Amino acid sequence: MDEFFDLSADEQKEALAAVASASGRPAHLLEKDIWVVWALNQLFTSAHAPHLVFKGGTSLAKAYQVIRRFSEDVDVTYDIRALIPDLVKDKDPPIPSSRNQASNWTDAVRGRLPELVNNEFLPLLSSAAEKLNAKVRAESDKVFIEYHAHSQGTGYVQPTILLEFGARSTGEPHEMRSVSCDAAQHLPDIAFPTASPIVMLPQRTFWEKATAMHVFCAQGSFRGGERFSRHWHDVVRLDDAGYADKAIADRALGKDVADHKNRFFVEKDREGKQIDYHQAVGGALHIVPTADARSKLQTDYGRMVDDGLLLDDAEAFDTLIQKCESIQTKANEKK
Repeated sequence: MDEFFDLSADEQKEALAAVASASGRPAHLLEKDIWVVWALNQLFTSAHAPHLVFKGGTSLAKAYQVIRRFSEDVDVTYDIRALIPDLVKDKDPPIPSSRNQASNWTDAVRGRLPELVNNEFLPLLSSAAEKLNAKVRAESDKVFIEYHAHSQGTGYVQPTILLEFGARSTGEPHEMRSVSCDAAQHLPDIAFPTASPIVMLPQRTFWEKATAMHVFCAQGSFRGGERFSRHWHDVVRLDDAGYADKAIADRALGKDVADHKNRFFVEKDREGKQIDYHQAVGGALHIVPTADARSKLQTDYGRMVDDGLLLDDAEAFDTLIQKCESIQTKANEKK
């Protein structure tokens, strides 16, 4: 059986075109998905694999098939206990006791994580990518894998894989999951990359996303730039799959997320008041934006739909918001 990356450029392009025709998926997204799985395999077969946890929207799509959208970036947590053991010591859970301690831990992570990325992950990935005619570069705690794409979309999705490393949590709760390429089922005679990453449980991902949405609604903007509408889509899909109910019922998990974010991710609302994550998980969740914030969200959602990132027929924006209203009501009733 031929390996996908052993095929010639023309053969790879032909294979992608065949899968695109069979699946109805854009070829440029199928190709990027292959590189995502390849990157996961490189990370989770490395010596650092025991300290890594795959999380975020891409983990929901690839490890749990919960969301039906193309998720292109890879979010990875490096266990804070392994990165700054001299500061965490025996704290369980590893949450700072004060704002001052949180600041010290954050400073240490910001100093050591980029060093780890540049000294360990960049050489690892560069060596493997060079054999595939791809380039790898690092910027602080981010790694960019730039490959030669065989097809292009609208420009919303670039031929670059972003690996974004974080290290201010343990990534728990988590479990090992099997990951494969979307193209594999359509071309069984070709061996596509596979991976077996340790993955954050969807229940925790729900609260991570819901609290980020809560901050957006309080501030009217999203610090991460464009493509933020994915969080609203993902939370609705998590609800469809039953994970939202599990997360909402798990009050201890919600508290863990709030404890962590209140120390490490301090944010203020439009009026300059500190946002209390405990209120968000304890009956005052706000994930339905209004006014200008709603317009920004709708525009970003439209761009995501136009580039084919949603693998099924995209629901109307108003329908998405109505579903978020139901989730918000359900979460706030479960005090």
